[in-house]
Amino acid sequence: MNSEDRKAALSAYKERKTAAGIYAVRCGPSGDVWVGQSRNVEPVQNRIWFTLRGGASTHRTLQKAWGEHGAESFRFELLERVEDEQSPYLLESKLKERAAHWRNALRAQPI
Repeated sequence: MNSEDRKAALSAYKERKTAAGIYAVRCGPSGDVWVGQSRNVEPVQNRIWFTLRGGASTHRTLQKAWGEHGAESFRFELLERVEDEQSPYLLESKLKERAAHWRNALRAQPI
């Protein structure tokens, strides 16, 4: 890859649009659910699974359930995409509001 191609690829990467949203982690055997929010939901599952595999999750109930039931018992799902807002503050506020709604609806714990 030459220098100009590299610059074009880097520029395209920086300008890509990320998807903000609300996600859930579900444990099949126990029925437990954890709900979280992110400005970029695409890499979230990898980050959560990585910390759980290493025993380093800060979410104690999730880490405990992972240890008891194993990775194959867990499922990650996108519950809702949140439209991008002009203001980061408005986006964060909307994410918090929608995450609270889903936690209440699913009787879920925060993640």
